[in-house]
Amino acid sequence: MTVNISSSNEWQRILGSSTVVVTDFYADWCGPCKMIAPTFESLSTKYSKPGKITFCKVNVDNQQSIAQTHGVRAMPTFLIFKNGAVAETIQGANPPALIAAVEKAVKLAGTSAPGASFKTPGRTLGGSSSGASTRRSGQAFGGQPWKFSPFHFFNVIITFFGLYFVSLFSFDPYKAAEKSHFNVNNPRDPPRPIQVNGQKVSGQGASARPGGVRTLADLGS
Repeated sequence: MTVNISSSNEWQRILGSSTVVVTDFYADWCGPCKMIAPTFESLSTKYSKPGKITFCKVNVDNQQSIAQTHGVRAMPTFLIFKNGAVAETIQGANPPALIAAVEKAVKLAGTSAPGASFKTPGRTLGGSSSGASTRRSGQAFGGQPWKFSPFHFFNVIITFFGLYFVSLFSFDPYKAAEKSHFNVNNPRDPPRPIQVNGQKVSGQGASARPGGVRTLADLGS
């Protein structure tokens, strides 16, 4: 967006609030000014950024004091200000020189061209900076190493077939499976003391389910 300067106060405010100010000093009767005006507007649309880069047009006939302050005597004259001081001057309708000067000013302002932020590799949720979502070999989700345990494998097999046969020979399979001793969600009885030569030994005995049924899970406890 191009700002048409209407007063000296507005001009000073813009110089003090924007890092880079690109200004077109022109006149309505100037043919070369009209020729390069579309190029200036295109650059303004592409690079304007509030507080960073501001594009202005100053009519030298209406704002003679501003033109005299900066020694403008030929039209068009393009002045590029950095922190309020003139950094570069382009006189005449020279589109390549104007484009090069504006692109240099964009770098001075510490901004990048539109679309530059989309050139970096994308990222996936939980992924690495390269966007890859692969995990290390031999690791499960959560970063913990996965290990095969024969004990847990056979315990799952015994529990499955135990529930299967209990429900198979029952009139109400669901209730039978729910009350079965193979149902891992059923509360277990407290460990029974082991007797050795008629004497009770407490502490490390294996807990048995009602009826003396034991699974590998019981043995593991």
